[in-house]
Amino acid sequence: MPTIKDVALKAGVSVTTVSRVLNNRGYLSEKLKKKVLQAMDELNYRPNELARSLSRSRSNIIGLIIPSVAHPFFGELTGYIEEHAYRNGCKLLLCNSRQDKHKELEYIDMLRASRVDGIIMGSHTLEVEAYQQMNLPLVTFDRQISPGIPYVCSDNYQGGVLATTLLIEKGCRQLAHIGGHPGLNILSGLRFEAFAATAGAHNIPYTLLHTDHNSFDVEAYERLLAQLFHEQPGTDGIFAGSDIIAAYALKACREHGRRVPEDMRIVGYDGIALRSMLGPALSTIRQPIEAMGKLAVELIIRQIHGGPVSPQYVLPVELEEGATT
Repeated sequence: MPTIKDVALKAGVSVTTVSRVLNNRGYLSEKLKKKVLQAMDELNYRPNELARSLSRSRSNIIGLIIPSVAHPFFGELTGYIEEHAYRNGCKLLLCNSRQDKHKELEYIDMLRASRVDGIIMGSHTLEVEAYQQMNLPLVTFDRQISPGIPYVCSDNYQGGVLATTLLIEKGCRQLAHIGGHPGLNILSGLRFEAFAATAGAHNIPYTLLHTDHNSFDVEAYERLLAQLFHEQPGTDGIFAGSDIIAAYALKACREHGRRVPEDMRIVGYDGIALRSMLGPALSTIRQPIEAMGKLAVELIIRQIHGGPVSPQYVLPVELEEGATT
């Protein structure tokens, strides 16, 4: 594997000059830069990003920890974060925590050892103190940790109001909400709080069903839906905590002979691209996924440069009605 010394020898310059080209420091003629870069290409030399970061104040690497890259929402969010990080001259180091506290701690240690410029947290299994001790620019999704750590989320409460109001306006008279466990202490819990408040304000009976702490367990969705059809057969409207849960609700309706939207109306949450492929097309509360990813990157960069950040950034949602209502 070629080294920086090999590049210097081939280009006929000093190692210091090659280093200055790599880090874009000091005045260098275009002719000299071209000579060094050509030597790098001919040798197929690739600089070590970690080694370069040791000589700079920045590594130009942002860490991202999410609970499941297989989940369509986090897959789309990751794509937008990577795109906007790249546009700002940064690379992304992706960590898939699977909601495992020990794994999340190990990833944080790895990211700190890799001298990342900041961490975007989409997985939240740790206690507040663990985040406060990172001593790195930090942005979280859907969890308020402390006033000093900014978070980005969609307007979860308004989304819950919009979804529940739509079901009621469509004539539903017995509702159910299926979502993640409220004990996870994340802001998406505001969705079911809004659901309960809106249904209660209209004197509509409702059922709340929650997964355990593993909110990505698809078998749990199926068990909850089977439980709903068995215990509350009169339910005619479902507000699902995500589009994926809504997709399983559609599947359960087919298996139980419930027509959608004639016998059951369904509203999801997220607005993932895959929703248009469902049959029938899903009604959903659309989060501004790209705007959220872009904002998270901007907040990391703003903190790197010592700029001010607010403790919270709540982005508006939109109701997109499909064929399920």
